[in-house]
Amino acid sequence: MNHPENGSEYKGLQVNSGVAQPPSVNPYMRALRRKPIPSTAEMVEGILKGDMTMLSRAVTLIESLHPDHYAKAQEVIEKCLPFSGKSRRIGITGVPGAGKSTSIDVFGLHVLKSGGKLAVLAIDPSSERTNGSILGDKTRMEKLSLHPDAFIRPSPSAGSLGGVARKTRETVVLCEAAGFNNIFIETVGVGQSETAVHSMVDFFLLIQLAGTGDELQGIKRGIMEMADGIVINKADGDNINRAKLAQAQFRSALHLFPPTASGWQPEVLTYSGYFELGIPEVWNMIDRYFEFVNANGYFEERRQQQARYWMRETIDEQLRNHFYRDHAIERMLTGLEQSVLENRLSSFTAATEVLDSYFRRFH
Repeated sequence: MNHPENGSEYKGLQVNSGVAQPPSVNPYMRALRRKPIPSTAEMVEGILKGDMTMLSRAVTLIESLHPDHYAKAQEVIEKCLPFSGKSRRIGITGVPGAGKSTSIDVFGLHVLKSGGKLAVLAIDPSSERTNGSILGDKTRMEKLSLHPDAFIRPSPSAGSLGGVARKTRETVVLCEAAGFNNIFIETVGVGQSETAVHSMVDFFLLIQLAGTGDELQGIKRGIMEMADGIVINKADGDNINRAKLAQAQFRSALHLFPPTASGWQPEVLTYSGYFELGIPEVWNMIDRYFEFVNANGYFEERRQQQARYWMRETIDEQLRNHFYRDHAIERMLTGLEQSVLENRLSSFTAATEVLDSYFRRFH
């Protein structure tokens, strides 16, 4: 490139042409090739041997939206199913900032002291605008993420909550087949995710905070009714008295609720995740619960209810996907949506038309 500054009128000034720009694509990238997806038999064999890498690849397959991946993932799940069901599934929820991840870090280490393996499945909040997720749970579970017998898998909650919940439940099956006898499922702590997680766990733990004003405000009655145990976090230092007061308030509130289906009376305990105080007491409560529901037969009854529930949820999801992926329906929806936007057709009439068109094919 010729620079005017190099002209004779600018004595003593020289502008060099500079260096050639490197290519925008890394020349070494061509040498990097994605590993081929293992066969179903290889995946199942690896999972049953407790191979963490193979387990991770199978979970990625479950989370994939590609139809071919879905079919292969279902085949892997089907072959792993006979080896699943031998774990304690514990759901953990609470308001944002309650210390769920820190508590899971401490609870997990306590569980692993007595042997066995722990899988933590954390549904990570996704941006409503970009569908992006930070997936930072491993950074908040510093000790647990380094433990050789722990498997931490954050999953983005973007898209259909039902779809994400189904994939989480399928991941539970794979983790159990890989020998994980304790499964923690952490919810995002807002919205309907608690209901979805409650439908796939044996024990539902609600983490609350004290010293935030009205202790019973900000947590829905429905979530409290689902809880098998309530724990007040950050019961340390100057906050101990407030935690004790919150404990009393929650105990009183629980007496107003109808009896639980299991016959278990939910307990309210205090602890400190940061200072690791009261952790054995929380886990002893969970042990007592499992002894109680195993003795009265509710444990097996609940597992059967959940299996029935997820069969129907999967049917609903498959029907919805089949409907929206239909090319004729896609074309019809485009025209009907325009009519609705121009107020030439009501939303309900448009919906009836497209559904009638869809169902007529099966008569």
